[in-house]
Amino acid sequence: MTLAELLDKDSLRFLLFGGKGGVGKTSNAAAAALWAAEHGREVLVLSTDPAHSLGDSFAQDLSGGEAVQIKGVKNLFGLEIDPRKAYAEYQQMAQQPEMEGMGEMGGMMGLGDLTDMTAPGADEALAFSKVLEYIQECEYDLVVFDTAPTGHTLRLLGLPEMLDSFFGKLIKFRLRMGNIFGRIKSAFGRGDSEQDNSLEQMEKLKENISAARIELSDPDRTRFVIVMIPEAMAVAETERLLQALYEFQIPSSHIITNMVFPEVPDCTFCKSRKEMQEKYLDQIREIYDDFTITEVPLFTHEVRGLPTLRRLGELLATGTLPELGE
Repeated sequence: MTLAELLDKDSLRFLLFGGKGGVGKTSNAAAAALWAAEHGREVLVLSTDPAHSLGDSFAQDLSGGEAVQIKGVKNLFGLEIDPRKAYAEYQQMAQQPEMEGMGEMGGMMGLGDLTDMTAPGADEALAFSKVLEYIQECEYDLVVFDTAPTGHTLRLLGLPEMLDSFFGKLIKFRLRMGNIFGRIKSAFGRGDSEQDNSLEQMEKLKENISAARIELSDPDRTRFVIVMIPEAMAVAETERLLQALYEFQIPSSHIITNMVFPEVPDCTFCKSRKEMQEKYLDQIREIYDDFTITEVPLFTHEVRGLPTLRRLGELLATGTLPELGE
């Protein structure tokens, strides 16, 4: 199945782009989203990478916290998620009014402070869950993720399961202790007029995470596109990423081999780079012969702005690179 056929599938809802840092994930995600939008789908493209460059690709600020329309494209919207902001919102949500001033008593009871119940990678986790919460409240035909480099992405893939357990325990804890601390709060003379809706928020968050686990493992609704370059480190990281995708049952069927050197006569450096890359290209073609592999040449111009993204999108979708100006 070509990428164009994949993007045309009505059932496809999530398309994730990931790989080693610096291989061109953002450019390819932006180009694929643009192609899909200009071929009739309403598309949201968003970045979960803390070091955002999605806005740079479109030459537009996407950091405002809300999806905005990409200038010049009717059906395309962009958003950059700030993990730190999402985590700060969670910390505010998780603060328990019932436990203010009760730290010593809670310790005596062996309960500790809920603020200690912070899972590793919680900032990324909350960013991911907030993305899913945002998506569920909006209507888009397709959501394209520009994910963080491989190490961060591997943690992200495991977050639905980890957070499902983490927040499940937190919610059960609140349900069990709510009445107890409510009575303690009354004993200290504190009114109970304050509305504490953090439990409802956490319940909703847990539901979103559980739904994500189902969505991300459905090959009709989700695909992970691996972006790599024909070099040793990228090949090694691709294998590690694929193992994680299989482990978490995230469907993946497409590989983009980016920045392939062209033939340049009378250039010793170019010839050397081309020969080096050809060795790894042969290896990639042999190892991943059951994947759809798209080889993208090294562009002579920066991949930034709609005209260049359109050229890249056409290549990804059809296998043909239009000439400049087409």
